[in-house]
Amino acid sequence: MSASAIISTNPLLQGYGLPPFPEIRPEQVVPAFDEMLAELNQQLATLEANVQPTWGGLVEPLEKLTERLYWSWGIVNHLMGVKNSPELRQAHETVQPQVVQLLNKLGQSQPIYNAFKALRASKTWETLESAQQRIVEAAIRDAELSGVGLQGEARERFNAIQMELAELSTKFSNHVLDATKAFSLTLTTKAEIDGLPPSLLSLLAQAARAAQAENATSENGPWRVTLDFPSYGPFMQHSTRRDLREKLYKAYITRASGGDLDNNPLIKRILELRQKLADLLGFESFAQLSLASKMAPNVEAVEALLEELRSTSYDAAMKDLAALKTFAASKGAAEAEDLKHWDISFWAERQREEKFAFTAEELRPYFPLPQVLDGLFSLVKRLFGVTVTPADGQAPVWHEHVRYFQIADETGSPIAYFYLDPYSRPAEKRGGAWMDICINRGKITENGTTTIRLPVAYLVCNQTPPIDGKPSLMTFYEVETLFHEFGHGLHHMLTKVDYTGAAGINNVEWDAVELPSQFMENWCYERPTLFGMAKHYETGEPLPEHYYQKLLAARNYMSGSGMLRQIHFSIVDMALHYRYRPGSNETPADIRQQIAKTTTVLPPLPEDAFLCAFGHIFEGGYAAGYYSYKWAEVLSADAFAAFEEAGLDDEAAIKATGKRYRDTVLALGGSKHPMEVFKSFRGREPSTSALLRHNGLANGGAE
Repeated sequence: MSASAIISTNPLLQGYGLPPFPEIRPEQVVPAFDEMLAELNQQLATLEANVQPTWGGLVEPLEKLTERLYWSWGIVNHLMGVKNSPELRQAHETVQPQVVQLLNKLGQSQPIYNAFKALRASKTWETLESAQQRIVEAAIRDAELSGVGLQGEARERFNAIQMELAELSTKFSNHVLDATKAFSLTLTTKAEIDGLPPSLLSLLAQAARAAQAENATSENGPWRVTLDFPSYGPFMQHSTRRDLREKLYKAYITRASGGDLDNNPLIKRILELRQKLADLLGFESFAQLSLASKMAPNVEAVEALLEELRSTSYDAAMKDLAALKTFAASKGAAEAEDLKHWDISFWAERQREEKFAFTAEELRPYFPLPQVLDGLFSLVKRLFGVTVTPADGQAPVWHEHVRYFQIADETGSPIAYFYLDPYSRPAEKRGGAWMDICINRGKITENGTTTIRLPVAYLVCNQTPPIDGKPSLMTFYEVETLFHEFGHGLHHMLTKVDYTGAAGINNVEWDAVELPSQFMENWCYERPTLFGMAKHYETGEPLPEHYYQKLLAARNYMSGSGMLRQIHFSIVDMALHYRYRPGSNETPADIRQQIAKTTTVLPPLPEDAFLCAFGHIFEGGYAAGYYSYKWAEVLSADAFAAFEEAGLDDEAAIKATGKRYRDTVLALGGSKHPMEVFKSFRGREPSTSALLRHNGLANGGAE
């Protein structure tokens, strides 16, 4: 067989349909992309030479070109998340710069940009549907934000900055990872592990064995505590040793802030380069550049929302702290009057146990995965009239635990499909939970016949796998996470838009994307939904009523403190990208200390270097966008309030409201501005009152 014959059978070059996962191997990645990128660069040159400012002469051929790239690159990125290996990492690293280069070339293509502008100015513009117009408008805006208008030296500087920023964010991330790994605390006596639960002791003994203490056991130690969150978090909540909590806390807040792993210079350089990008593109600040493609109209609107939530949650957080001091005093704690940062988690956990008298572990037997799925699928049938059924065997999968499902409409016709990869596999799968696109909905015309291609989603979670013949028993938090990701999935799968560029979550502004996901979480607390799925996996008995009441009561425990923490992060992020001037006497840390005066109830310690580990804004996509979590939560709480107002016990009203939600929020995707979509569902602009009420903060105090 010749080399070209081998390459042409490469499964990564299939380019359409469901990915043939069992046939894909890491060594196929580089040859597939070498061949494909050469072809796509050639196609781009041809398109640039012959482009017409019409839908058929511009958008359709461009979409064909990018879809081939996204199909293959999407599979590689998906496997990086769920089936990671050194070989795949190496292949990804080899190919990524060439993919980024092609995307830059596309984004900065003058002929394509000019054609989009000509299409917008043409007589046919008025005949386009709103989805088509939004796709064209977004293409023009994205090209402008990608530097299409820059010439010569300015364009070279822009591209050089983009490359340096990509390198800096990887370096920032590696520093945090290495600094987290570099610290550990080995405990050897029973006195040092006082208060720690058995599940944590097992984890700490496992960590000790991995670090050369082969004989470590959860009963006799040694036990190794690290700054990794599954180790650090529970230790801070349960250890009775205040001295050890202090030591660990101080190590945690100073990560990546000194020595070879110091992120301070990186932070300064990243903020400086972002400001330069903004300058090149004609914006006063990076915050304004970031908001140019978001739902929030301007920085003032974001700051007004954050201030409204800050003033409400600050008072509640002060009350939370006072209550915690009183509780610690009632337990005879010497530190009660002067609680320090390393005391908060510990006393909050003691107070929670006493107030609500249950632990997360006790609820697991009532939430086996198969039953939770039944409850979730019954809910979407009740709200949106769609039916979910297993379709295992109809799609190739990447692991034996992965399931495949079909969604059908009221007539029984299939409208979408999804994969579910529910269990954690630490050796090859990254942590967290996410929804990703496998296939987009779209109109496909071949040989004169037009069909609608149905959307397919990936839903990925990281919950406890089935052990010893028991099903996967979920914590309530894992149940909420599954509902959250399914909300994203519904947004992608129930779209009625036939133009791929605005179908589902495509072309939906970043700060509105979390609306459908956060909306679904509310239903976990709704009585019929909860009791529909919460049954003991062995006896089948329903969740006892007292647990339901405790779940409801615990939902808003210290919610003022929780909200204030998010507001602190959001305001700091905005200030660094809006008010901070690189090269001034004020450091990023100074700005954070200043903001902390009104956004924390215990001011940060002088050595607190939180920014050095704030990955969301220095390595992830949330720069001048951390506020998005709260912005979308206002929308999702207000959307759920529509169902509450209709009457959660009135099935006809729930059905009617569900249909309206499906026809607007879920169906319209990115075909209209999110504010228009929201208003078409709710009949008015969003209000913060539902969010404050759901958090027990409506009257300025925690309830």
